[in-house]
Amino acid sequence: MKKKICLIAGVLVLLLSTLTGCGKPAYKLLSSHEVAGRQGVASEGDYYYVSGSTTLTKYDKNWNVVSENTKPFEKGYEREVNHIGDIDVYNNEIYCGVELFLDGKASNIQIAIYDCNTLELKRTFNFEPQSGQTECSGLAVNPDNGTVIMCSWAMDETGEYLYRYDLKTGAYKDKIKMEPAPKLIQGIAYQDGAYYITSDDGDADKNECDHIYKTVIDDKGTVCKVTEEKALGDVIKQGEIEGLTFDKEKNNLLVLYNRGARIILGMPSGFYEGYDHEIHEVFVYAR
Repeated sequence: MKKKICLIAGVLVLLLSTLTGCGKPAYKLLSSHEVAGRQGVASEGDYYYVSGSTTLTKYDKNWNVVSENTKPFEKGYEREVNHIGDIDVYNNEIYCGVELFLDGKASNIQIAIYDCNTLELKRTFNFEPQSGQTECSGLAVNPDNGTVIMCSWAMDETGEYLYRYDLKTGAYKDKIKMEPAPKLIQGIAYQDGAYYITSDDGDADKNECDHIYKTVIDDKGTVCKVTEEKALGDVIKQGEIEGLTFDKEKNNLLVLYNRGARIILGMPSGFYEGYDHEIHEVFVYAR
């Protein structure tokens, strides 16, 4: 009788875990750190990198500022840009999705590569207009197959795709449709064969949290299945989720979150009660 009771109890626990989402990978919040940028975060070796809309900042692993570039668009661009999205780091280079962004509309999209040591621009790759992409909120480097994936914040059909480019040449390869597609994508990161996507799908005015989603892309596939990975209900205050990355050495997930500012058409517009400036924080989770 005791064995039957234990067996039934085990089944009930497993069922409850499935219904409540407890069967998903556990992420334990370890710490949070205020940073200088509101867009993206990346990690490689002994350093973290944070992008603001118009800044790049390098931190050590204790979140001390090592160096900063406050004029990343000053030289090296043939077409005007004013916005950096989520970033990635590969082989001592910072990969940025940059564009000219105003009132929710983007143009002059391109991949920009900066030097990790100097934070200066090294080269750029133009995006392919025929892809249909109308905005770039971030990108992720996949060193396993030599590609760069660009994501889009756009609220129209073009925001339902991920756009794939060649890592070495910058040549456009193809696009992959997400099913179902997360809304208002803010960032993307690649880790262990999968892509992790941040979505600004919560309503801060209603204290609704944003989410992280996960997908695996076949090298020859045109569609990828997307599943929920984590709800960000454990941040200090609901606001706007941005980029994410993985610290491979520590096996941690890092997520950038903004709070305090009201966001209209992707741009800060005034502040919530109790705030006179926007706060940018990186939340660190153990996997």
